[in-house]
Amino acid sequence: MSWTQVVVLSLLTTLLFLTFSSVVDSAAVRDDSKAGHAKGPARPVFVPESEASNFFKRRSRRSPRNYAELQAEQRIKIAANEHWREYNEEQRNEHENYAEEVRDEQDERSRETNEQLREYHYDGLYPRYHWFH
Repeated sequence: MSWTQVVVLSLLTTLLFLTFSSVVDSAAVRDDSKAGHAKGPARPVFVPESEASNFFKRRSRRSPRNYAELQAEQRIKIAANEHWREYNEEQRNEHENYAEEVRDEQDERSRETNEQLREYHYDGLYPRYHWFH
């Protein structure tokens, strides 16, 4: 049996199971002609026009916010900006410390290398250069 036949057979079995299942009854569109399905009053989907207009008048996209809402929003923005500023400052300090350590290590290695080269090439005839230290 090929895989396409297996897939088609499993889909048909699932469809048959869902068709005769009682779970599907709750997902189906309710038929009001049957009196046996009285489960209580249906929730109204639509509201009266006056309530709908009051809802949109109370809070539309262009309605101004009151002073307390503006102050609360400003406090949240200021706190978020302060947190972001502290985070960036901390990251910058960590990076500067890391860069300084790397630079110091590089300077130490190059100084040691130069000192070793100077000692290797020193022939004892000329005075040592003490001002390079």
